[in-house]
Amino acid sequence: MRWFILALGLVAGMRPAMANDFDYYVLALSWSPSWCAIEGDAKKSEQCSPDKDFGWSLHGLWPQFHRGYPSYCQTIKYPPSRRATNEMMDIMGSSGLAWHQWKKHGSCTDLDGQDYLDLSRLAYNSIVRPSVFRKLDKPVRLPAAVIEEAFIKANPALEPDMITVTCKKEWIQEVRICLSKTLEPVPCGQDVIRDCSLTRAILPPIR
Repeated sequence: MRWFILALGLVAGMRPAMANDFDYYVLALSWSPSWCAIEGDAKKSEQCSPDKDFGWSLHGLWPQFHRGYPSYCQTIKYPPSRRATNEMMDIMGSSGLAWHQWKKHGSCTDLDGQDYLDLSRLAYNSIVRPSVFRKLDKPVRLPAAVIEEAFIKANPALEPDMITVTCKKEWIQEVRICLSKTLEPVPCGQDVIRDCSLTRAILPPIR
């Protein structure tokens, strides 16, 4: 019966979620001022406090298929400790986000919680985040392509098909970079490359 159900799933285009069964990673970097403007302020998130200066924060490191992605995998690996998730606050802004990323994405990597968070930090540090955006003193409107070009210039190994910039409403939201399992830049799948086409997207300054 189990194999029959599995076969039905494959026929329907579904793919069973199994640990380490993925093709590459997507490193998602969120522009914190945009997130705070869109929803973080309403949640009274500590990440959005006036004394914080988050720029490109780590949203997550996501296992990805060439089409689609696994999530919430069954795993026997140990989850991250509270201390481990707290230690991610300096680049993620929230220990709760770190825990959520482990549950939804890290569980599909065949890594335990600590190793997944360590790999996430390593991936985050492997990408140069252009400092020019930290120098803004007021909101600007610009083509989303300008963000992509700045990242490519700061990271010579990146090609246009390895990075995408997303928008939410009128705001620059995230930069997503595709990485191999050894964290080398690789081309993204077609369902990841969905560039924001806005020519006057809002990029707010760090407070």
